[in-house]
Amino acid sequence: MILSAGSDTERKIIAILKVLSESSEPMGSITIARKLDEQGIYLSERAVRYHLKITDERGYTKPLGRDGRLISEQGLEELQTALAPDRLSFIQDKLELLAFRTTFNPKTREGLLPINTSILNKNDFSKALKIMKSVFKAGICVSELVATAESGEKLGDVVIPDGKIGIATVCGVTVNGVLLKNGVPMESKFGGILELKSSKPLRFTAIINYGGTSLDPSEQYIRARMTSVGEAIRTGNGKILANFREIPALSKSIVEEVTASLKEASINGIYYLGRISDPVCQIAVGINKVGIILLGGLNPIAALVEAGFDVDNIAESGMIDFKQLISIWKL
Repeated sequence: MILSAGSDTERKIIAILKVLSESSEPMGSITIARKLDEQGIYLSERAVRYHLKITDERGYTKPLGRDGRLISEQGLEELQTALAPDRLSFIQDKLELLAFRTTFNPKTREGLLPINTSILNKNDFSKALKIMKSVFKAGICVSELVATAESGEKLGDVVIPDGKIGIATVCGVTVNGVLLKNGVPMESKFGGILELKSSKPLRFTAIINYGGTSLDPSEQYIRARMTSVGEAIRTGNGKILANFREIPALSKSIVEEVTASLKEASINGIYYLGRISDPVCQIAVGINKVGIILLGGLNPIAALVEAGFDVDNIAESGMIDFKQLISIWKL
């Protein structure tokens, strides 16, 4: 049975499944009721138990006795299906929220910034690190700063599973957030595949508009193996992850100043800054606007997938304190 928000019971089940999906630990009815209450959804503990009985019968949840319940794989699939119509602009909204939450100041080197989290087998990490370092060395990344976490620890909002290791890369939305704090609104247009020719940006060969997707474009491109980051490093010709933004023309000088301060803080997300109203890599730019290409933060991870590594990616996975980041060369 596919859930929808068509009835009151189904809406409550969706809300309960959503709460369970955000926890890596079993949850009881009291905790679930409290979490729902925080979201403005008022269900008594008894009402939660009633709806959990339904989710158990449908196979959406796994009863674990006194420990509570976990959401099942079937429950996750049903939740994604049920929420799909409401999530068309999910990525757009998420980018705007992360930009707003960014407090990082490149001059003081303090504050929070958004990250991507990638999870791989712990035994693969040393070999994977060599491949990732080649991408960082080539500069096809937002920043050479990263963070790692062992199983049971968190990176952003993600808990690292047993037997795995997590690595956080700086998300390109950091640029949006820092510019926003400097009074510059940046409009996020799309995530794409950027073709390089002789190590220079040529054209976008694929684009996904943020306002029309519930999934991060970079995650989709990596999963579909549409990149050739390794080839781009070796030959100068290849396809990498990149994002397209626009800024008001009058703010260009501020953007250039902020970009310089970001580079001093080891953040180099802006790959190309266009001229006023001029097309950028065959993409039309609005009147009195300037087009900007941002590098994809997951390019080092795309190279891993190209090399055959098993990696799970969670783009825009939350925030991290800048002080927790270290240079990739120290790993």
